[in-house]
Amino acid sequence: MRAWCIQNKTLELNTLPTPEPGPEEVRIRVRAIGVNRADILQTQGLYPAPPGFDQRIPGLEYSGEVDAVGERVRGRQVGDAVMGLVPGCAYAEYVLCHERETLSLPETDGKPLDFARAATLPEAFLTAYRALFLEGGLQSGQWCLVRPATAGVGLAGVQLAAALGARPIGSSRHPDNLANARNMGLVAAVSEGPGMADELKTLTQGEGVAVILDMVGPDWDALLPGLRTEGSLVMIGLLGGTKTSLNLAGLLQRRQHLSAMTMRSQPLENRIRMAGLFNDRLAPLFSDGRLQPLPLETFPFDDAPSAHTHMLKSDFSGKRVIVL
Repeated sequence: MRAWCIQNKTLELNTLPTPEPGPEEVRIRVRAIGVNRADILQTQGLYPAPPGFDQRIPGLEYSGEVDAVGERVRGRQVGDAVMGLVPGCAYAEYVLCHERETLSLPETDGKPLDFARAATLPEAFLTAYRALFLEGGLQSGQWCLVRPATAGVGLAGVQLAAALGARPIGSSRHPDNLANARNMGLVAAVSEGPGMADELKTLTQGEGVAVILDMVGPDWDALLPGLRTEGSLVMIGLLGGTKTSLNLAGLLQRRQHLSAMTMRSQPLENRIRMAGLFNDRLAPLFSDGRLQPLPLETFPFDDAPSAHTHMLKSDFSGKRVIVL
């Protein structure tokens, strides 16, 4: 098979042996690959794959067809259209995963999604759902901040919050970048900067938001006054840097909760649980129109490095997808 491998912090297209599935694994003929910032960080040597996965091949998100099954597989068969998350190795013509990690392609407008649009879903929607609702405890009627509400996880977070009855506020350094979010249920917008907490309190009649989904950091001293008493900030990214200072007295007085999560490093049993959650809870929201696939830009497999180049420009509100 052909696979993009990391060589000296760049991507090179190599030919490798096609992997064979283990007893409970399926092999996927990859048709589309969702591009994530983690792929760029891994290429730069900053975010290695978990132990047990080929460090040379980036890629967390795929869609495609089951091509082969292990001897104990019962829930999937050759030809099934699937999508999903893997801890690594998706930048290839074939990828392996446990059969119960796979997600069925949801329907929109009465028919299954095409592979390119399907590849915009797993990472963005599972990450946003886990952060907002499982980690953050967001409930219907509550305010939340999605920071920023521009790229894949941000747009998914806005949609999920709106679809499940919460009131999403989105942030961006450039207000024009929130046009897609507004079309997906964004209730209000705030500008990144020192006045953001005051804007949040004004929008929420002085209370503050219940949950912050934060992909930026690290200016929490300026941000946490906009989080309500006993509210939760869930950090899933480090776009603004890795170091922060924090007034612990304010955190203590308001009994606020800080947590961090990634999807990539979850153990297999958690990944299986999240796959079941998507199939049971989120797929129906696509079928009834309350959720929609993300806007996308596509790149041919032979030009995968260009997808990274475009992503680094941060000039597109949506998802980059590599198609095979």
